[in-house]
Amino acid sequence: MVKVKVDCTKCDGDGICVDVCPVDVFELQDLPEYPDTQKSVPVREEECILCMACMASCPTEAITVEEE
Repeated sequence: MVKVKVDCTKCDGDGICVDVCPVDVFELQDLPEYPDTQKSVPVREEECILCMACMASCPTEAITVEEE
């Protein structure tokens, strides 16, 4: 099982993770607690193949991926 986490306090909503993920784990969403910008949300965490492209490309280091 894989755990994909996004620290929304670090996420700047640039969508790089959405673009680089080969299995579409992430979506940009409007979250009520962060009204100024969209945030990346791991909506298909179970699809993660542990390629770590999201972690490697996130400029704010907001994403962590762990195998449980």
